[in-house]
Amino acid sequence: MAESAGIQQGSPAIGAAGSVPAAPGAGATEGSGAAVGSARIALKKAQLRCSPRPKKLEKLGVYSSCKAEGACKCNGWKSQNPPPSPTPPRTDQQSNAVNLQEPCRSCSHTLGDHVTHLENVSEEEMNRLLGIVLDVEYLYTCVHKEEDADTKQVYFSLFKLLRKSILQMGKPTLEAQESPPFEKPGIEQGVNNFVQYKFSHLPSKERQTIVELAKMFLNQINYWQLETPSQRRQRAPTSTDDAAGYKINYTRWLCYCNVPQFCDSLPRYETTQIFGRTLLRSVFTVMRKQLLEQARQEKDKLPPEKRTLILTHFPKFLSMLEEEVYSQSSPIWSQEFSDGSTGGQIPIIHTVISAPPVARPLYYSTSPVSVVDPASSCGTGSVSPAMKTAAVLEPSPVGEKRKLAEPAVSQEETKRPKVVGDIPMDLINEVMATMADPTAIPETSLLSAHSARDEAARLEERRGVIEFHVIGNSLNQKPNKRILMWLVGLQNVFSHQLPRMPKEYITRLVFDPKHKTLSLIKDGRVIGGICFRMFPSQGFTEIVFCAVTSNEQVKGYGTHLMNHLKEYHIKHQILNFLTYADEYAIGYFKKQGFSKDIKVPKAKYVGYIKDYEGATLMGCELNPSIPYTEFSVIIKKQKEIIKKLIERKQAQIRKVYPGLSCFKEGVRQIPIESIPGIRETGWKPIAKGKELKDPEQLYSTLKTILQHVKSHQNAWPFMEPVKKTEAPGYYQVIRFPMDLKTMSERLKSRYYTTRKLFMADMQRIFTNCREYNPPESEYYKCANLLEKFFYTKIKEAGLIEK
Repeated sequence: MAESAGIQQGSPAIGAAGSVPAAPGAGATEGSGAAVGSARIALKKAQLRCSPRPKKLEKLGVYSSCKAEGACKCNGWKSQNPPPSPTPPRTDQQSNAVNLQEPCRSCSHTLGDHVTHLENVSEEEMNRLLGIVLDVEYLYTCVHKEEDADTKQVYFSLFKLLRKSILQMGKPTLEAQESPPFEKPGIEQGVNNFVQYKFSHLPSKERQTIVELAKMFLNQINYWQLETPSQRRQRAPTSTDDAAGYKINYTRWLCYCNVPQFCDSLPRYETTQIFGRTLLRSVFTVMRKQLLEQARQEKDKLPPEKRTLILTHFPKFLSMLEEEVYSQSSPIWSQEFSDGSTGGQIPIIHTVISAPPVARPLYYSTSPVSVVDPASSCGTGSVSPAMKTAAVLEPSPVGEKRKLAEPAVSQEETKRPKVVGDIPMDLINEVMATMADPTAIPETSLLSAHSARDEAARLEERRGVIEFHVIGNSLNQKPNKRILMWLVGLQNVFSHQLPRMPKEYITRLVFDPKHKTLSLIKDGRVIGGICFRMFPSQGFTEIVFCAVTSNEQVKGYGTHLMNHLKEYHIKHQILNFLTYADEYAIGYFKKQGFSKDIKVPKAKYVGYIKDYEGATLMGCELNPSIPYTEFSVIIKKQKEIIKKLIERKQAQIRKVYPGLSCFKEGVRQIPIESIPGIRETGWKPIAKGKELKDPEQLYSTLKTILQHVKSHQNAWPFMEPVKKTEAPGYYQVIRFPMDLKTMSERLKSRYYTTRKLFMADMQRIFTNCREYNPPESEYYKCANLLEKFFYTKIKEAGLIEK
């Protein structure tokens, strides 16, 4: 049953709920009331939900109306001996003192009379109601601390809504004249249209830069602290209509976007997805000015790889976007927007709900990785792990580099036959001697476009900017305040980056002593981590959660995290990872060496991890001979060695031979291999396929092959020319279209005088398909399968060598 309460449209509210009013703009800084309040509420909820059931009933009784006979009007149980100030739920000492027969100070009926309706309620439902209770208490504090009357009114409306939800055991639903989204297209869609409209003609690398700028801009809007209507009137007096419209949008923003960051009982939406051009126009000028000023002030703090992007490209991007925001005729705000440019396809830019604004830099990245596994659970009636168990920081070997065993060259090794193409070790040593310190990593702030994904993260680790620690709870060690705070930070990162996962479940696993988490620490705070559970007896580890906070992504942290995790497990002699990845995480895990081909026998993991819908089981087998954290450096050094070897080879083959004199003596033709120096260049005779000289035989063979191809089950997309109505812009992207119908006509007209012409046209079909369609499309897959079938038939016909 969903209950709702009215929210007065037009009541302004202020940025960080429950905190001292913050200045509008880029948001709170680290340690602000917003961030601390959110972490404190999350910890309180985790503690309360793990309390004994009598303690939960006592807490809910305070907000439950009396059910005693006689139509008692008491709307909440009140203790005879109330504490002097509100105190957080405690552990065993208090739980024993709960007495359901204790009378209410207001109506004299017992606590049991107030909670009779909760006797048969499940633990899950009770935990949900307890979450609302803590949100109510937090909003109550906000109401008393807030000085602005209009803001206080909105807080009070939300307070009453949640209070009513507890009394009626319903779900809080905001009642308003309109529900999200409030304007179409939304800001996110408008920015997508802008990128497509203005930049689709650019090369791939430049397009990706624009996409990164767009993501950065959308992220800033999602966590932008709007100024109150009164502040806006003082700064720039506007018309009555504009002021009223802003006031309505401001109230909606508070109720649907801002307060739900801290009170997760309320549904939360992204600002960029439910608001459109109207709100963007009202904040864009101020936002642009403050963002550029912030960039100039923080330029020395920006990562080197982001400095040019933010200081040079971002201002130009904002200027171009500003024209479209305020232009009356801009097409990007039309719901029927379609781009007819001839450029490449630009990926749709999405924003994600991530952590509350804590020291947000001016850069942002792609959507987070999400890995879920509801296999583990703790008893709902147990004491909070944060209160009863202690957190322990392992003497982490993560920061250390694994020493590889020196390969002992045995006598049998020396007798082993050399593989064709092997480079003599003496030559490699000679080349390395000419290279400047081949083991050193260049400490440069400028990373090339072809740098490894984790190169920036590796450099930051060497400079001490970031640290990696394996942490977890312990049942037998003294609590460590710093590690407890890191665990809470990890719970926050996972909760906000994986919004579809229940927060209670995340908290339970992060604080579960059986689980450990590889944490990524930057400036003393957690910015990412991988939660895992090791099964040494089964020979594998299950990865449960994996996330990096959104404003710290695309720096190689995710790759470097996984590499450290691999090194950690090799030291503990566990060489297999298993994880369930959702559709957003599959790409990340593929890049880290995971695949759907599971090497662990099924009998080893069945019953240890839970199989569930909507996720893909992926595995990764570790090689103990590979130093994963330095692997990309090794590859880079190998490339440099190969480059030097090629340069040496080129120097050798630049020898000038005398001209051929045999033609003066009447020789008309000589074999290519007899030309002096030809073999030194690396030339080898090319094996040729069988070329049918008889035109009729060639026609008959090609006709048979074409019939086989047209009859194949994956040939249906290529039977006829592509219609413009079915694929808009196809002929702007594909300059040389081809299809099986056209090939049939060419075959009949005897166009294919050689097998090469026929094969070139067929190959053109497959190439065009892959160029126009994305790899995950059905057409792309059909092209790959049909191509494989085609070359099988060509080989069977003897037109190319098998």
